Amino acid sequence: MKIARILLALTLVFWAGPVFAQRTITIKMASPIPENTPWAQYFNQLAAEWKKITNGEVELIIYHNGVAGGEKDVVRNLRVNQIQAAVLSAYGLYEISPEVMTLSFPFLIRNDDELDLVLAGVKDELEEKINGKGFFTLAWARVGWIKFFSKQPIFTPADLKKQKLGTHVDQAEMNHIFKTMGFQMIPVAHNDLLVALNSSMVEAVFQSPIAVGSTQIFGSAKNMASINVAPFIGAIVFNQRAWRAIPEKYKPQLIAAARRTETELDRAIRGMESDLIKTMGNYGLKVNRLTPAQEQLWYNEIGQATPGFIGTMIDRDTYDRIEAILRDYRNRNR
Repeated sequence: MKIARILLALTLVFWAGPVFAQRTITIKMASPIPENTPWAQYFNQLAAEWKKITNGEVELIIYHNGVAGGEKDVVRNLRVNQIQAAVLSAYGLYEISPEVMTLSFPFLIRNDDELDLVLAGVKDELEEKINGKGFFTLAWARVGWIKFFSKQPIFTPADLKKQKLGTHVDQAEMNHIFKTMGFQMIPVAHNDLLVALNSSMVEAVFQSPIAVGSTQIFGSAKNMASINVAPFIGAIVFNQRAWRAIPEKYKPQLIAAARRTETELDRAIRGMESDLIKTMGNYGLKVNRLTPAQEQLWYNEIGQATPGFIGTMIDRDTYDRIEAILRDYRNRNR
């Protein structure tokens, strides 16, 4: 009888082994990014790499094109585990940790060198704030710069105030900032921007050149102001429940793969954005080159409005940290 029980136990272990080996942890990740963009391709590569690292035990399924809903909906679904991960822009991250929105405050950070310095100075702190709200920050996504695209040329704030500025319905914070500055704001769903431009419901938008290229918006908004409005930045976040479900033995490699993707995407996007602007120029896009004096008009315009946002829409401590980093950098490079 004892031998029979041993044989039975061994048989159960033998048959149970393959069952446990086939266990798959499925991570559904929402992304607002169009599938035909370089960003989406990098995220697809990351999913394939994760599958290889974990021998298929962790499967990352990405829902591109915003099919999982707007970013506010996505954050809500993350909290209740209907989805487990998401690519969020600063607007989505604002729903988790409002301090992140400071990175996208208009005309605060003005070029890649400044963004490098700011992220080096505040990224760890921002990750702590996000992670403390029940999430895990896997990697940051730097995907170029937001610029103005318009039917009529834009060089100064006065030029833009004459045109109806279409903006995403989820970008309430940015809408409020520009509206306070006297601009005509028209909330439009992202998928309807081209239709709104063609019908003259709106006459200008602020978008990433790569997003504009993928959606062909430049066919209607044939002018692009050279000034950088804000960095287009976001992050890949998990809810803590999903992150804890992943075996610890895989996590160092999975994080390393994500951080590699972060670096490679950043490097690729810098050159890609410039090349795409040139390509759109071959198809009719006109780049309106602002003079230093014209750029200063924008900085003055936002400077006058900034005190009303600090401590309300924009976290005071985070703004002060970023402003100090930038002030020191600009003083050294005059």
